[in-house]
Amino acid sequence: MDFLWWSVPIITSPMLIALIATLHVFISHYAVGGGMFLAWELRYAYREKDEEYIAYLHSHAKFFVLITVVLGAITGVGIWFAIGLASPLATEMLINVFVFGWATEWVFFVIELVAAFIFLYCWGKMDRKKHLIIGWIYAIAALMSLIIICGILGFMLHPSAEWMQTTNAGRENPNFFAAFFNSQWLPQSLARAGAALVLASAYVVLHASVFLKEDKTRLRKLIVERLGPLAVFGGILAVIGLLWASANLPESAHTTLLRSPVMNIFWAVGTAAAVFLFLLLFLLLKNPRWLSPITGIALLGMALVSLSCAEFVREAIRKPYVVYGVIYGNQVRESDIASLHRDGLLHSGYWTRYYIQDKYDYLVNENGTFSLDRARPEHREALGRVIFMHHCNNCHAETFGYSGLSPLASTRTRAEKVHFIRNLDSMNYNMPPWCGNAQEAELLADYLEGIAVKYPDRNVKPRAVKGVSEPYEYDFDGEIGDFYSEDGD
Repeated sequence: MDFLWWSVPIITSPMLIALIATLHVFISHYAVGGGMFLAWELRYAYREKDEEYIAYLHSHAKFFVLITVVLGAITGVGIWFAIGLASPLATEMLINVFVFGWATEWVFFVIELVAAFIFLYCWGKMDRKKHLIIGWIYAIAALMSLIIICGILGFMLHPSAEWMQTTNAGRENPNFFAAFFNSQWLPQSLARAGAALVLASAYVVLHASVFLKEDKTRLRKLIVERLGPLAVFGGILAVIGLLWASANLPESAHTTLLRSPVMNIFWAVGTAAAVFLFLLLFLLLKNPRWLSPITGIALLGMALVSLSCAEFVREAIRKPYVVYGVIYGNQVRESDIASLHRDGLLHSGYWTRYYIQDKYDYLVNENGTFSLDRARPEHREALGRVIFMHHCNNCHAETFGYSGLSPLASTRTRAEKVHFIRNLDSMNYNMPPWCGNAQEAELLADYLEGIAVKYPDRNVKPRAVKGVSEPYEYDFDGEIGDFYSEDGD
């Protein structure tokens, strides 16, 4: 609660991060797989003295450096900019815990950049053995960057029990090695390395189909034949890694995956895309004449769909956490929930506390605490909006958009809204617990009442309950709703 909040209308800040990160994933995995492809195939071409193939690899290297170095660097910086604004507490914690890991990854990234430019611009100008060594330096540096990032992503999904026991929720004595060597690190590294090889195969097919003319029959056939083992090996690695990672998911992630129709749809779509991808690759290997821009677009499209679906599911099963078991999606530490219930969200936050003292000073008691029940009617919705921005804004659009609250707040009475707010985690498994006090729940309910869309009245009547012939009551924290039933069905 020590940070200001960044509000992104309609799409919300997490979805903006997802858009930038997805584009970066498409590029970064190609950077790894494409680097392995170029190094491995250049070794073959130099050994066989196949000058035609060497010339094609030079052409592909130009395309590869343009995509991975330029767009990869831009989207990588974009991710850091976005997460620093949208998830400042989680970003701060990941930097503190993984400062050694980030420093190491940045060293490998610099090696990648230098090696990539030497590899491309010294093509044909240096000894071939040394040139090949530069290619392998790039490929290994890119792979090491991927492995380090997998340790950090795996930590966010499932921190190791050792790290949880030896640290105080990341506040003291961050243990890098206990954090890095979590149950998801190695499985995700295998899965992503395999996906990188498959994705690189799709990029190569598309590039070759566009830039190699039809009269290059031998070269087109050679490229298809050389890609076969690469894609098969990558696919095997990806399947092993995914199955291993799935087996090591925390129980809450399994539960979230099983109970969410959207995630099951994404999982099914991603799996279907992967199956069609390998089917098309198999047919291409059997019929190299099928190498065409349409085939390349289809392969790359299915690879990107499968990878993006897997990324969506991986991110979503972490809910309601940003860092599992430590920090919730609304940037609140799990260890701080009890104090927030006691002191209130507005009083506990650094910026919110001074904001209330400055703008609504009549609510401030002599001891500095707030008496929010004294809020004037004309101020209640505005106070509720402040609570929304610090409690809900990181997952919900304010009115319309991604998980927009205007339509979501329309089908409940005010009493139901208060009950829902105070029991968020029990009412919706993927939501964090309520992080304020009872007065703040009332203010947030007032704000939701103000922005709720007024849907047409469906004239819903109380339904009869078989075997019950007298009124019964349901209590929403002191406000009573009466429901009557009559004999019969």
